[in-house]
Amino acid sequence: MEIDSINIRWGKFVINELFVVKIGKSIDGNKVNKNGGEVAYITRKESANGLDGFIDFDNAYLNNEGPVITIGNETAEPFVQNYPFFTGTKVNILISKHNVSKEVLLFISQCLKLHKSKYSYSYTINSTRLKRQIIQLPINSKNEPDYSFMEEYIRNKENEKILKVRNYVVQKIEQVKDFKEVETLNKKEWGEFFIEDVFNIKAGKRLTKADMHSGETPFIGASDSNNGITNFVSNNNSSLDSNILGVNYNGSVVENFYHPYKAIFSDDVKRLSLKEVEGNEFLYLFIKTSILNQKSKFQYAYKFNETRMLRQKLLFPINKKGHIDYDYMENYIKKIEYEKLTNYIKLKTAKKK
Repeated sequence: MEIDSINIRWGKFVINELFVVKIGKSIDGNKVNKNGGEVAYITRKESANGLDGFIDFDNAYLNNEGPVITIGNETAEPFVQNYPFFTGTKVNILISKHNVSKEVLLFISQCLKLHKSKYSYSYTINSTRLKRQIIQLPINSKNEPDYSFMEEYIRNKENEKILKVRNYVVQKIEQVKDFKEVETLNKKEWGEFFIEDVFNIKAGKRLTKADMHSGETPFIGASDSNNGITNFVSNNNSSLDSNILGVNYNGSVVENFYHPYKAIFSDDVKRLSLKEVEGNEFLYLFIKTSILNQKSKFQYAYKFNETRMLRQKLLFPINKKGHIDYDYMENYIKKIEYEKLTNYIKLKTAKKK
């Protein structure tokens, strides 16, 4: 079906006209085992679809009403939930009055997201305000929400995404299929090396929100999600870099991400590039895990500052001369990627049969 998104008409609707708005029951997130249950626990998180673990909690609100939209009070980030879940009082649950599909809710959630900037910790999107929130939606000839258009539009976008992912996977398999067989990690010799001896380390540059200008260059902040990308800007400064590992030493300390693309970096993020060899995706992904293994030692009372970063020791696989075995690291990651990617293709092929 061809979708005419150019000539679509739009109308304004109040959330309370379209949805029943509920909230969860009180849950103390510090007192539940987020890894000890089987039911999704949805919180105010702005990432991972709001998922903050899996719990069993007898006294909690359990949503089991099919696809719904959840939106956290302070974050105002909408997500679509298609499975049963627990949630607390700081999360709003939007249940459609018209029994619409998951695809329709995905469309509406993006329309809701356009209003996110007006809400904050001092002005939350609580259930009262949410019910009064006005959003624009495509309308049909009767000036009612055009749910058929919304559903087909999202289905088309999802099909396009599936095709892009498949093409990417096929191309990626071509890049890694030449891997060499290597020893398992437990059979490999390892050695300790100071970060400052292995890497060139460069600082980021401070850029306040007030000075940011919208654009297409990723801005890397001290985040633990979205590959560290916290904004897209048109600014340019001395931190512009690519093919490096960005390591947080403030914010979400020790979290680190590989950046093959050109980006600019916050002053809370150090840029690491290998001294001895030209770094690449496979080497930096291996090293990423080595750095993350140090995360548990750095707490509020023991900061991961620049001095400690430089003198932090990392374990690396070594060759017979006692040097870092970069060839081993690259092939180890290539093998993992090859196995996962080919399994993905097999799974998708099997589902079509």
